[in-house]
Amino acid sequence: MLIEKKRTAPETRPLYQTIRHAIETQIMSGALKPGDRIPFEHELMAQYDCSRMTVNKALSSLATTGLISRQRRRGSFVTRPRIHMAALQIPDLREEIERRGHVYRLHLLSSLVQAVDDETGEVMRLPASGQLLAIRCLHLADGLPYALEERFINLAAVPQAAEVDFSETPPGSWLLSHVPWTEAEHRITAVAAGEKAKSLGVKPDKPCLVLQRWTWREKESITYVRLIFNADNFDLTARFVSNVGPEGDG
Repeated sequence: MLIEKKRTAPETRPLYQTIRHAIETQIMSGALKPGDRIPFEHELMAQYDCSRMTVNKALSSLATTGLISRQRRRGSFVTRPRIHMAALQIPDLREEIERRGHVYRLHLLSSLVQAVDDETGEVMRLPASGQLLAIRCLHLADGLPYALEERFINLAAVPQAAEVDFSETPPGSWLLSHVPWTEAEHRITAVAAGEKAKSLGVKPDKPCLVLQRWTWREKESITYVRLIFNADNFDLTARFVSNVGPEGDG
């Protein structure tokens, strides 16, 4: 399938988001490490030729996501990475496949920048404005289809995604290592393979599990993904420990 060349999304973000993104990128890349001080407010004001309110909004956003700690009269410092605890963790498919002893391979089917319309806006829970990166790819284990991925990335929140070569790097793996998130929602359904059967290498009536996931940074939508698994390749396991004492009810 022809892969359309990606176009860089125009810079339309508010300035505070540009400042936040620049600092966030340095933290996620390791250029700024836990304990490092980030520039003082007056330094950022001079660097970006902006008001204290704009800088404060950027730093407040970084503090809300847990990337920095703001200390009165001392400045702002990079924090230790936050550990996310969720009923369902966000999986890294490449890591999961390799952990099970299989050889992972990615097949990028399509990648293109498109405007947010009413349909995609409803899926992403966004207003019908701005741009998305729409990606379709197939994850393979030992050369066999493991999962079909259909993903939208909000380029207003993650503009650098438009420049990433997702034929080499799985979108989920890249997002987990480069973009912090504060909230996620999962939805799991069971369907027949239907029109996805050919991509998954199964018959149209083959049972499949569909995992849909939305992630946000504060209230800003980051990505929506729909992962379709051959039911033979997917299992969902959760282990729970009771907090009731030995004399309590089980």
